[in-house]
Amino acid sequence: MAGAERILVIKHGGLGDWVLATGCFAAIRRHHPAAHLTLLTTPAFAEWGARCGWFDAVWTDERPSLVADPLAWLRLRRRLIDGEFARVYDLQTSGRTGLYFRMLPRGRRPEWSGIVAGCSHPHRNPQRNLMHTVAFQREQLGIAGIADVPAPTLDWLDDDSAGLAPAGAFALLVPGGSAHRPEKRWPAERFAALAGLLAARGTTPVLIGGAAEDSILGAIAGQAPDAVNLGGRTGLGQVAALARRAACAVGNDTGPMHVAAAVGCPAVVLFGAASDPKRSAPCGEAVTVLRRVPLAGLPPREVMDAVEQLPGRA
Repeated sequence: MAGAERILVIKHGGLGDWVLATGCFAAIRRHHPAAHLTLLTTPAFAEWGARCGWFDAVWTDERPSLVADPLAWLRLRRRLIDGEFARVYDLQTSGRTGLYFRMLPRGRRPEWSGIVAGCSHPHRNPQRNLMHTVAFQREQLGIAGIADVPAPTLDWLDDDSAGLAPAGAFALLVPGGSAHRPEKRWPAERFAALAGLLAARGTTPVLIGGAAEDSILGAIAGQAPDAVNLGGRTGLGQVAALARRAACAVGNDTGPMHVAAAVGCPAVVLFGAASDPKRSAPCGEAVTVLRRVPLAGLPPREVMDAVEQLPGRA
C-alpha cells in the first residue's frame, strides 16, 4: 500500500462507547477504500482493532500522564508527525485527544474531524453533549463528508461457544457493571427473581460476567437454582456468539449489553440515575430501555413484561 493516503482514527473506549463507534469505523473505511487506515486505541481494544478488518494498522495508546511521563508524550508526538496522516478522525473527542491536535506543528497538522478549536472539520453543534453517541458521531462524520454511517456492527466478532449454552431456549442475564459505579447495578435479588420468572416459562437463565462479578453471580445463582452460571468463562467474543443464539438479554447499562444488542439479540437494558439512555443506550434491532430512579425500585415483573413484549422471544 505504498503511496496510499494515510488516515488515522482515534478511539479509546470503554467497551460500550467502542461498540457504538463501530458503524463509524465501517463508514470511514468505505469512504477511504484505498487508504492506509491506522487505529489509535487502548491496549484493551487492540485485538478488536486487528480483527474487525477495517484497519491496516493498530497503534496502542497507553494514555500516559503529561506530568508524570512527558517523554511518552514526546514519543507520541513524534509518531503522529512521522505518520504523515492526511486526515484524522477523532472519535474520542476528549481533552486528551484535543492536546494531540494542539501539540502537532501548525504547519504540519492534518485535516482533523473532531471538536478541538482550530481543526479543519469541527463538530460545533451546541447540543452535542445532549445527543446519543451514535447521533453526534454521524453528524461529525457528515461534516467531514461521510454521509452514510451504518448502525454499530459486530459481524466479525464470533468466538467458539460450544459447551456453554444450555439446550433449549435461554436468556442472557448481565448483572455486572463498572466496579466504581455500583449505582448502575440492579440488585442481585431482583435478577434472581427475574431468573425464576424466566425459568417458569421454560427459558433457562444464563448468567455472564467477569471475575469482578463473581460475588454477584454467585448470589443470584444461589437464589435461582435453574440458572446456569458462566461467570468467568466467557470472553466478549463468546458473549457475542451466545447472544446470537439467545432468546433475549437483560442487563444493566454495561459493555456486554452493547455487544448483545449489536449482534441482534433482543435486549432489555436497565438504567437508573447514574447514566442517561438518551446518550448511551445500546443500539440494536430490538432494544427496550427501562429506567427507574432509584434503579432498585424497578420490579422484576415489570422487566419480565418487557421481555415478553420483545419480538419472537421467550
